[in-house]
Amino acid sequence: MGTSAKALKIRIKSVQSTEHITRAMQLVASSKLRRASERMERGRAYFKTMQEVFAGISESGYNEESVYYCPKNCGNTYMIVIAGDRGLAGGYNNNVFNLARSIEGDQNVTILPIGKKSYEYFSKKGYALDGGLCPVDDLTKEDCARIGKNIAASYVQGKYDRVVIVFTNFVNMLSQIPAEIQVLPLEKPENTKGEQSFTLYEPSASAVLGAVIPEYLSGMLYSAACESIACEQAARRNAMDSATKNADEMIEKLSLQYNRARQGAITQEITEIVAGSEQ
Repeated sequence: MGTSAKALKIRIKSVQSTEHITRAMQLVASSKLRRASERMERGRAYFKTMQEVFAGISESGYNEESVYYCPKNCGNTYMIVIAGDRGLAGGYNNNVFNLARSIEGDQNVTILPIGKKSYEYFSKKGYALDGGLCPVDDLTKEDCARIGKNIAASYVQGKYDRVVIVFTNFVNMLSQIPAEIQVLPLEKPENTKGEQSFTLYEPSASAVLGAVIPEYLSGMLYSAACESIACEQAARRNAMDSATKNADEMIEKLSLQYNRARQGAITQEITEIVAGSEQ
């Protein structure tokens, strides 16, 4: 058997080892995706309910001079960027980073990185970071409540023009789209018509609105984190599935080359034996 056949055999074993790893990672991602999808659905239900409650309070307590509705002009943006904790997820992380940089504009940006990859990327790029490493898998509702409270306080103090969350929206198993949500300043309610509300807020709707805004921000952040976690697992599953298929195709091609090389070596040996016997 020639040297080329031996080299092909070694390469086939190497690709097979890689295939075993990608297949295992695909199965792990599929298992994690099921749990992440359940968490995402609960987060969506929680956020939908909070949105409905907040919309009612916002409509009753709308004041165009409110600090939460009035845009500022300090030239600073606070951006929460949610990415993954690990790689090997296709373009999932890069898509989030590209979107974050595209909406940066000419303002000064302070980044709150959620996820190990987000922290590594923006720290290497020299961005001003608010906080250290925060794995997205370890983010809890208590963490979101603390972050929401701090963001609301900083915005009231006039430190930022706007607050934006950049994350990935889960559409389906094959489609995950990076998205942005501007959480502050608040947008004017669509149905503000001066109609009498049947809900009575004490001491006032404006006071209640100011009190629930930190909870609203924390709910948005938690929901976005749940979406991103599900998207990361779906992207990794798809990437490992593609890698496994590519490995299978490569093994098939290498096996064909190996068989041809082996057949050629055997034919050469037979030819040499026949030639020797004739002499």
